[in-house]
Amino acid sequence: MNIQIFGTKKCNNTKKAQRFFKERSVNFHFLDLNEKPLSRGELTKITVKIGKDNIIDTESKEYKNKGLAWMDYDPVEEVLENNQLLKTPVVRNGNEVTAGYDQKTWAQWIKEGK
Repeated sequence: MNIQIFGTKKCNNTKKAQRFFKERSVNFHFLDLNEKPLSRGELTKITVKIGKDNIIDTESKEYKNKGLAWMDYDPVEEVLENNQLLKTPVVRNGNEVTAGYDQKTWAQWIKEGK
């Protein structure tokens, strides 16, 4: 199992994801988006798995401040411009990806030993 967690140190869901894997003794690599934002290539790989419409956190302050609910926009371009719009944590296990807190999927990964 090769777990990568993309998020920020202040994000509660990212902290919960880290705790989820620690409690199950699963090693992971944490990548702080405030220190190193996602590259276009990395974001493209993520969107291929989960879809462009699932990468934006529509509950975030940034989303509301920017008024994106009332605009047509390209989610990839918006996230590249402002990584605070990304739904975190993004958890990657090899070719599998989740965005947001998804304990059920992570538990399945562990159960299957992926």
